[in-house]
Amino acid sequence: MTLLTLLAITVIALLGPVLSWVTRWRAPVLVGQILGGLLIGGAGLGWVDAGDSMFTLLADLGFALTMFVAGSQIPVRNPELRPLLLKGLIRAAAVAVAALALGALISLTLHSADWLIYTVVLGSSSAALALPAMAQARLTGPAVTATMAQIAVADVASIVLLPLVMDTGRALLTIVGALALCALTAGVVLALRMMRRRGMLSEAHRVSRREHLALELRISLVLLLAFAVLASQTAVSIMLAGFAAGVAVSAIGEPRRLAKQVFALSEGFFSPLFYVWLGASLSLGDLWSSPRHVLLGLALGFGGLAVHAVSALTGQPASLALLGGAQLGVPIAAATIGMQTGALNSGDAAALVFGALISVVSLSATVPLAARRFATQR
Repeated sequence: MTLLTLLAITVIALLGPVLSWVTRWRAPVLVGQILGGLLIGGAGLGWVDAGDSMFTLLADLGFALTMFVAGSQIPVRNPELRPLLLKGLIRAAAVAVAALALGALISLTLHSADWLIYTVVLGSSSAALALPAMAQARLTGPAVTATMAQIAVADVASIVLLPLVMDTGRALLTIVGALALCALTAGVVLALRMMRRRGMLSEAHRVSRREHLALELRISLVLLLAFAVLASQTAVSIMLAGFAAGVAVSAIGEPRRLAKQVFALSEGFFSPLFYVWLGASLSLGDLWSSPRHVLLGLALGFGGLAVHAVSALTGQPASLALLGGAQLGVPIAAATIGMQTGALNSGDAAALVFGALISVVSLSATVPLAARRFATQR
């Protein structure tokens, strides 16, 4: 990778915010970034090589930071959420059963052996996508809080399960690695809480702000990379490492200053680079050349909405149930891990991203529907 290549990547990544700005329905920024990657990747102009080792390393770091942000947005400390976790678990379980049935049906219909992957993707939710959208629309009330709990449960469960189903041959090693990550996360949370009780965190925050040391960001990056190293040594996806590090920070309360710093680092460079890399890695030719891949993308996109609508049978308002069908991190992670490990071909990976984009677009329609009933007055 050269500086010229890096310039091309950062310039094309601007397509994301530009597309979001000019579209009336506010297309998610990642859509433009993935399209930009398709444009300059092997399927397009061929300006960048997604197989370049430096490009891949930077994309992995962007992937980890993206999942760190997603983990930090899990409302671990929300006191209103805890009493509703049981209801969220029940609804997430109902969605999981529906996802299992539909995943098996899709696999049988398309003659694929990847039914477990389809099940996890169909049953997943994206807290990083849905929760900010709900907050922006000012959705409030017990039903909304219960939906937040359901989305958080589904997000965490699918992120933990995905690495297991992606490589069943190494499931035991992956389980050991996941347990090690959980133990590390618990240890970090306990250590940070002890430091907070002793006033060490507030003192470090005060000194960092006064001396412009960015200590919180530096320590967060050390934690993130430590989690990533452990994951790489135990066959666990860097996705889970980033997510676990984010949850650890969220559990003790992420300072607003740190949130802004991580947002700038992630959204300003590494996250766009990851999505451009993802787009450059995909092959639209493989997607459109086979009706099977197109059908798979459509089935996963609309099927995800259908299985989440099942929770309406438990008394959840339909508009809120559909919010759980917004899927982003898990399908993209499945495509990324699948291409890196060879578990999926490029056509299947493109179909997963296609399905995710369908669910992202649907969020633009379901949020206004929910807002009619559950939004507070501005």
